[in-house]
Amino acid sequence: MMTDPIADMLTRIRNAINVERQHVDVPSSKVKKGVADVLKREGYIWDWAEVEADPVKQLRIELKYGPSGEKVLRHVKRVSKPGCRVYRPAKDLRPILNGLGISILSTSSGVMSDREARQQKIGGEILCEIW
Repeated sequence: MMTDPIADMLTRIRNAINVERQHVDVPSSKVKKGVADVLKREGYIWDWAEVEADPVKQLRIELKYGPSGEKVLRHVKRVSKPGCRVYRPAKDLRPILNGLGISILSTSSGVMSDREARQQKIGGEILCEIW
């Protein structure tokens, strides 16, 4: 039984980047689609798509590398965990690495980056930090 599917997704992405895979498949869910969409909007992955698989649908995430093969995603860290949720109001959201990284939040308006949340003045649960 998996207790933290978001951490599983982030770990699969981190492991695939370490072995320089072109794509990674993770079981699909609404929150994972939101996280993948934020990663695409912020330029950390090329694209994602939902593919049919048995017994559940999978998200295929196309990983992004630089022109010389350097990693675009260097650090993926789960912040809010099932045993210790981390919530922040919009005024307490600080840029990660002076704006070089992002936090991904689950808000009342859906999953979004910390930049989008600050613009819309919405706080929420910090799912992870990426840089």
